[in-house]
Amino acid sequence: MIPRRVTAPLLDAALVAVALLDVWVNVHIDEPLRLACALAAAFSLLLRHRLPLLTFLLTLPAVLLSDATFAALAALYTLASLTRSRTLLVICAVTFTIGDMTSWPSPNFDLSNTSTWITLGYTAATAAAPVFLGQLVQTRRDLSLRLAEISEARDHERLLTAQSALAKERAQLAREMHDVVSHQVSLIAVRAGALQVGTRDAEVKEAAATIRRLSVQTLDELRHMVSVLRASGGRPTELTPQPSLADLRQLVDSSGIEAELRTDLPDGLPPTVQRAIYRTVQEALTNVRKHAPGATASVRMGHEGGAVRVTVTNTAPTRPALPLPSAHYGLVGLGQRAALLGGTVTFGPTADGGYELRLELPAEGTS
Repeated sequence: MIPRRVTAPLLDAALVAVALLDVWVNVHIDEPLRLACALAAAFSLLLRHRLPLLTFLLTLPAVLLSDATFAALAALYTLASLTRSRTLLVICAVTFTIGDMTSWPSPNFDLSNTSTWITLGYTAATAAAPVFLGQLVQTRRDLSLRLAEISEARDHERLLTAQSALAKERAQLAREMHDVVSHQVSLIAVRAGALQVGTRDAEVKEAAATIRRLSVQTLDELRHMVSVLRASGGRPTELTPQPSLADLRQLVDSSGIEAELRTDLPDGLPPTVQRAIYRTVQEALTNVRKHAPGATASVRMGHEGGAVRVTVTNTAPTRPALPLPSAHYGLVGLGQRAALLGGTVTFGPTADGGYELRLELPAEGTS
């Protein structure tokens, strides 16, 4: 499809060529005044888009002095397609009709003659045709713009409807999290606190303290997520304070398993890479705690050749694992997160009965 900015100059050139052909047919070369007016009218069509009224006025001398009227009709059509003044169009059409009916400099306009009225009707119809055609084009253009506005308004309405439905779902989810999940986690924290105060066993007291601390931390994150869900439609909000590599030591120490952390990662890694590393180690240690009770873990992180490598390895479990609920989406989510950053996640059992998870990411990452 040829662009409009290319077709417009071609159309103007074609109109000028047709107008020149009209001059060649209807104006004799021995009539310099008529020839000059007709040529001026033909070349004035190059101004028809920018100055439509002036273009029409420049074509009137050719209509008045000769039979070369194509340029005037083309100018009248352009004026009709661009202006919204009906009065101006009527005046221009009448002016063209009178000019075409007059043979200047020897006008012969006898209204008592029947043939004059026939010629007048024909000339008036000739002037009215480009006016009606130009108005039709203008109406079609306005209708297209109106349809585009209606389509845009409908798209906006559908977007608002979808956002409203999403806001309702988020509000319902926030209520469920507040009324059910937060309540149950609060009970866990209270019972853990009571167990911590009431027991004399040091190991039980430490475990109860850990449960209570994790429950309180979970409650804080749940409250933050509930506030985010209820604030749907407002400005973007982080779902939770985002962790970094500085939080890894606390994560490992509070994991509830014996774990060793070794790292030689450089400073200044992008936040997205730091979050991916943190979530990978978090998921790996959670899986060790759930599926390999009594196992020890090793977390190794390094930087080589523009890539960050993280390996979490655990030994074989020493006691049977308890049946715990799981959605089995943890490792899948890690793979998707790594893929978004241009990296990979691999995992599998080791030869000694343990398990190993490996993350590799480009050090620059993406935001």
